[in-house]
Amino acid sequence: MPDPHVAAISDDLFASALTVYVCAMFAFAASFAFGRRVPMAGSAAPVSQRQPVLVGAGGMPADTAGPEPTAHPAQASPGEPGRARGARFGRIAIALSLLGVALHVGEVVTRGIADGFGNGRVPWGNMYEFSSMVGLIAVVGFLVLQWRQPRTRDLGVFVMLPVALYLGLAGTVLYVKAGPLVPALHSYWLKIHVVAAMTATGTLFVGGVVSCLHLIRRRYDRRSAAGAPEPRFPIAHRLPTAAALDRAEYRVLAFAFPVWTFAIIAGAIWAESAWGRYWGWDPKETWSFITWVIYAAYLHARSTRAFRGAAPAIALLGFAALMINYYVINIFINGLHSYAGV
Repeated sequence: MPDPHVAAISDDLFASALTVYVCAMFAFAASFAFGRRVPMAGSAAPVSQRQPVLVGAGGMPADTAGPEPTAHPAQASPGEPGRARGARFGRIAIALSLLGVALHVGEVVTRGIADGFGNGRVPWGNMYEFSSMVGLIAVVGFLVLQWRQPRTRDLGVFVMLPVALYLGLAGTVLYVKAGPLVPALHSYWLKIHVVAAMTATGTLFVGGVVSCLHLIRRRYDRRSAAGAPEPRFPIAHRLPTAAALDRAEYRVLAFAFPVWTFAIIAGAIWAESAWGRYWGWDPKETWSFITWVIYAAYLHARSTRAFRGAAPAIALLGFAALMINYYVINIFINGLHSYAGV
């Protein structure tokens, strides 16, 4: 039987982890705001760095005649204290993220104990528990990514915001009290198939954010190279370069794709054991396969020069298919996987 006392502790830890993630999001936002500005592609040098020549004075630079009356803001380097604040906020954000992960792990463990972990009940038997695990994996995946590519720390606010919304939706709309598994889930494949699906989904969550920012950065670079005016509220110039985002996107999706492939294969084996067939084009199976095909197309486009420019858009389409598979198919479409609903 579920332990209500431990279940209450788990709920409190979930709320605490979500609160810390929101604080980390604001710290990442401050780090992004104060961080180093990436120069516009094809932009001209600052006014203070141009050296006008005095006409008829033998071609001597104008600044040899005396100091400029007013220095350009970039020359006075007023951004150095701001960048120091940005780095400090970045360290605070990482520390808060790690604290949130620790609280989140505690929530998962206590949820498992409340559900009856000692009797083989694992804490990912419904959409609330699955969402909680996916959010945890997404945060851990981002922390690993920024450790491998420190420049991706600037993406923290864009990762933590959807993670916070995702977990907030899980803790309200999708919340289910601790309890036993439905009979259909009593299988050791729950510990194999669903773990692979959660790992892939959490990683693809990060990949979807990176793909979106990759497209924004590329559009900004094209507009800048064409001499288009800078937007009134620009953020793209503070993002990592398109090459860095492309590299991060590929690393994340190249890891997630084989894990998603394994999840589909493991699900087919479980289906044969439970329903007597490997594949029946159930809505969940169909959309899992559609998602797999789209990400396979991304990897093909990424490795093909003629289609490489379309790769981030294809990856974002794959993420949209993943979200349809998770929310629309699970909640609104009847099928053999309907037991995974709210």
